[in-house]
Amino acid sequence: MSGIRELDAAVPAAEEWITDLMARLGWRDREKVYRALIVFMHALRDCLPSDEVVYLGEHLPALLRGLYYEGWHPTRHAAPFKSRSDFFERIHEGMHRDLGIDPEQVVHTVFALLAARLPSAELEDLKAVTPSALCNLWPS
Repeated sequence: MSGIRELDAAVPAAEEWITDLMARLGWRDREKVYRALIVFMHALRDCLPSDEVVYLGEHLPALLRGLYYEGWHPTRHAAPFKSRSDFFERIHEGMHRDLGIDPEQVVHTVFALLAARLPSAELEDLKAVTPSALCNLWPS
């Protein structure tokens, strides 16, 4: 432990999300689960309006928040995916085209994780600005 409260809390908070996602996916490889979470979060981030990117980031554990913002350029405009398959392809590419990974399962499962962990007001705002091609991927 570092003796710095915020740093000491950051890793367990991020691990809690990863452990939750691991259980939801039914995977045993924590590194693969972590990768799936970050790849999904970057793909979602890159198709949201800048203000919503920030609002979502506020609700992530500190360590995941930093990783979520990595490589983000707020001056670039959000580019919605033209289709669900484009979004799935982005996830598949980010997972190094691992044939053992179903990108659609990853997408549905991380949307479910967000739905379970975000405050209801933020969740509704996020659903409202999710590109139309992806809206029906949120759990009902």
